[in-house]
Formats: sequence, C-alpha cells, structure tokens
Amino acid sequence: MSEPIKPDQSTSAALQGDALHTDPKSFVVQGMAGLRNAVLPIVAVYFSMRSMGSLAIIAAICAGVVMIAVGTFGAFLRWRKFTYQVNEEDIRVESGILSRTARSVPFERIQDVSLEQSLVPRLFGLVAVKFETGSGGGDDISLLYLGEAEGERLRELVRDRKDGVAGDAERSASGAVGEDASAPLEPEAEDSTVLFAMDNRRLFTFGLFEFSLAVFAVLAGLSQYVEWFVDYEIWDADLWRGLIAEQQGWLSGLGYVGQALGALLGVIGLLVVGSATGLVRTYLRDWEFKLEQTPRGFRRRRGLLTKTDVVMPAHRVQAIKIGTGLLRNRFGWQDLNFVSLAQDSGSANHTVAPFAQAEELEPVIRAAGFRPPDAQLDWHLASKLYRTDSIILGSAFFAIAAIPTAIFAPAGFVLIPLVLAVVVACANYYAWRFHRHAIDHTQIFASRGLFAPRTQIASRIKLHSVGLSQGPIARRRGYATVHLGLAGGIFVIPGVPIERARQLRRHVIESIASTDFSQLR
Repeated sequence: MSEPIKPDQSTSAALQGDALHTDPKSFVVQGMAGLRNAVLPIVAVYFSMRSMGSLAIIAAICAGVVMIAVGTFGAFLRWRKFTYQVNEEDIRVESGILSRTARSVPFERIQDVSLEQSLVPRLFGLVAVKFETGSGGGDDISLLYLGEAEGERLRELVRDRKDGVAGDAERSASGAVGEDASAPLEPEAEDSTVLFAMDNRRLFTFGLFEFSLAVFAVLAGLSQYVEWFVDYEIWDADLWRGLIAEQQGWLSGLGYVGQALGALLGVIGLLVVGSATGLVRTYLRDWEFKLEQTPRGFRRRRGLLTKTDVVMPAHRVQAIKIGTGLLRNRFGWQDLNFVSLAQDSGSANHTVAPFAQAEELEPVIRAAGFRPPDAQLDWHLASKLYRTDSIILGSAFFAIAAIPTAIFAPAGFVLIPLVLAVVVACANYYAWRFHRHAIDHTQIFASRGLFAPRTQIASRIKLHSVGLSQGPIARRRGYATVHLGLAGGIFVIPGVPIERARQLRRHVIESIASTDFSQLR
C-alpha cells in the first residue's frame, strides 16, 4: 500500500489522498436502474391476480413500490460503504456492506482512464470513470458515478500520476478551487486534430450497411411471456397447424399473382425491419463519432444514449486491423481497429474508424506510427500444399455425406452434397490467392479474405515473441503456422512454407533482440 499524499490547501481532496465517496446522486441513479428489474415482477403480479379486479392493480403497485424502495435503500448502503482514494503510487477502492473488499491498482498497471455516460446518469450530470488495466480478469475499477468536471479532473490527475508529472497533476487538481464544478473540463481539446468523424449522412449510410434481424431474436425471447397477456398456449402445435391451414386457404384464393405479391411484400418487410434495426443500432452506438489526435494520444467520443470518451496513448497501439464486409467492400467502405493494451468494452480492439474510405484511413494509420501496404510490398502467398490440404479437408465432409445420401435418399439427392463439395473446393482455391503475408524492415503484414478481405499490420519492434507450430499433416507437407506474440491481440499467419516461416522467425527475433522494451513510449 502506498503512502497517501500530504495535504495541501491548494489541492483537492483527491490529490490529498483522502478516502472519498462518489457523487451523492449516484445511489439515486443506481436505484432508478432497479426500475428495469421491477417491471417484469410487477407485470407478473398483475396478470397472476387479474381475475381479482382492482385488487390486482393495488398488489402490482405495492410490489413495485416495495422493490423500488428496497433497491434504492440497497443502493444507498452500497454508496455509503464505497470509497476511493488516490495515492502517490496507486488508486485504492473499498466496497462492501457486510463483507468489505479493498482493491488497489498501481498506476503503472492502468492502461487508460475512460469516461462513460449512459442516459440516466447524463440527466444528473454524472459520468462513470473506468480505470482499465487491460488484464481482462476483472481487475478493472469503475467509479459509479462522479460529476462531469470531477471525473475529467480525476482522469487527468491519474494520467499525470502515471506519467510522473507532479506539477501538471497539482495544476489539474487545483483547478477545482474557484471554478464552476458544473462545467465539464476538456483540457485535451487544445492542440487536437480531428482525424476522422462521421456526420449524419455518413451515419445513415453506415446504418444501411448494418442490416440486422436481431429484433426477431428479441421478439422470440419475449414470446415466452405472451401467456401472461393472452389466454392461449403459444407453443401449442395444433394451434399453429390450424392457423397455417387457414392462411393456406386464404392464399390459394388469391391466385399466383396475389401469392407473388404477398411474398414480395414479405421480403420488403424484412428488408425494412432489418434496415431500421441497423440504423437504430448504428445511431445509438456511433452518434457524433469523432476521433482526435491530442497531446495525450487518440481521443474517441461517440454514443447517443450512452456516451463514451476514451483516450488511448499512441505508443500503446500494438497493431492495426483493416477490415470490411461482403457488401460494403463492393462500395469501398472499410473499418479500422487499433489493437492496444487497454480494453474497449471487453475487447482489446479499439474501433477508430468504423466506416471510411481507404484515403480516409491513411492519415489515421500514419498518426499511429504505421504505414499502409503499398505497391512495392513483397507479398508471399501461403503454401500450395496448404491450399491443397484446405481444399481436401473442406470438401471431405460433403463428399462423405454423399455416400449415405446415395444409399438411402431418393435418386438425384446425391447431387446436393456433391455440388456443395465442389463449391467449397472452388472457394478454398480462390481464397488461397488472397491469403498472403509480407515483411519489411519495420512492419509485418498479413491479409486474407476473398470477398471481405482483412489486413493486419504489426510493428516488428512491438512484437514480444514468435513461434512456429505444425500439426501432423503440416509437418509431413512442409508448412507451418507462425504465431506472433502481440500484447493485447493475436497475430497468426497459417500455411507458411517451413523455410519461409523460419526466415520470418529469424527476422522477428532480430527485431526483438535489438529492442529495449523499457524505452518504448
């Protein structure tokens, strides 16, 4: 446990190392979150007692009041027993009502401090402050919730402590004296350059490409509660057989033209629902998306109901990923992700340009210290033996399935698995032509994908290890899979000819041996 900072009249309580509570409005916000958990029991109480008339309404209201009161009181106790303390070398959090838990995270373990605002906390002017360690094992710390200005000041204070800039830390903390605490601070707005942003037109186009039918999965999940509202069993097979028989009779009366129009309207309906779902998801997630380059690193802000503000130091970018989709690739749209030590909503990949053209990605890639592939790059394809084995293994399932199909199925059905085997074989053959890798004096590249290509680029000096693996087939056939040790991500190049794989390993080991990782900033 590190020693608390000595008090100073010009510093805030956080800088003094005092044990602090989160904002008093936090327990109100967390109590309101319990309303979501109360809705379903309230509805259940009402429909289980609906035969009792007005008594059912009274019982449902009472159940809701009790659940909300209990939830709010529990939230108050948790808030009262939750404290955080910023010391010289770590941040310490204590929590728990009956069983107390104390957690301490050294500053050098903290990869980033991000701010997040969901809808309800934003109404109260609160933010969630998240200290990301990049461990992925539940070691991250979250403060729910602080005022906007205090959250920003705490983020700057912890970053300065992490960087060992005591003077800047005192200045950022002393700003709390004599300032309007209701006004959020944005010290990183100075000297910032916008690298990528999406306006409403771009966001709308992006939403159309995010076609999704997830709403039907949600409706399927809610269908188990339909019995509370209707008097028939939704999973009754006889009920559905009867309804289908009625519809068949009605459809047959429309004739072929009517049936074709009905099918067309059904398809249009699916397209409308899928497009609307994609638009809603995109607007909620990426509203006012903006990526800036600041003195602290890359700052990304986005979100409609839940706003996130993440800053990632440039030296923590370990690799980049450029990807696309089956349809968006036809129109030149790509996405760019940073692979970093810090986490981004449970993943080491930070989306920094979710929907952009290639010329828009290049400035972002170069700002991160990487170079996009150029025409002079010496690409190498995967082994031809690897291609052959992929074709055989990929088609084997359908080829074997053709045997029982020929024996037990009606004549002609055997063509189905045989055609599928041919399709898979052709797909693997053509995909091999786009399965390639390259290396230059500073970077290593890997690209794969026929209709939706994906490219990964890593800096050689940031790789931690390199290994080769061979299964029984690969060992006999003379190719290997190259595994590159990358903090925060995975970089694998399969099907490399063994001599080429050893050459890659030798080059990477030379880069690792010549790098002083303690000096990487």
